[in-house]
Amino acid sequence: MIHGTLETIDGRPALRFERALPYPIERVWRAVSVPAELERWFPAAADWTPARGETFEAAGESGEVTEVVPPHRLAWTYAGQLYGFDLTTDGGGCRLVFTHVIDDHGLTAQTATGWETYLSRLEPHLAGEFVSEEVAHEPWAELHELYAERFGVDPGPGRRFAAALRGDTADA
Repeated sequence: MIHGTLETIDGRPALRFERALPYPIERVWRAVSVPAELERWFPAAADWTPARGETFEAAGESGEVTEVVPPHRLAWTYAGQLYGFDLTTDGGGCRLVFTHVIDDHGLTAQTATGWETYLSRLEPHLAGEFVSEEVAHEPWAELHELYAERFGVDPGPGRRFAAALRGDTADA
């Protein structure tokens, strides 16, 4: 199942993912803001407090926290792109919206597929379980094709990316 949509924010492509989670907003806030929690499901856990104006390094790139409104909003820039978590109380649970404003429309399917796989690890994490990156990425190729079709982009770059990760130069 794919959850991401493609929107435009300030003239740039923006990926938006929404999840209804059966956990209190405070619990989800910890999962999206505490480094020890992020490293269990997110691609690169930032060593942050987080506090507005704080800079951080993750996976060889630098970022800056731009907004913190616990337990509702956390936004940052990383490698020149904008990211954010918005949390609202939803019944007995929490509605999470993750947004990533990117620079290259041609990479939207590939990027959305990556986020879909990482976000698929969040709910099991909240339940006290662990899903490895390898397991989460098993449906990557199928998800990528669906996103490429949905967003109307060439699937070639994502296919080459996946082939390179597998070490399969025949598909690259």
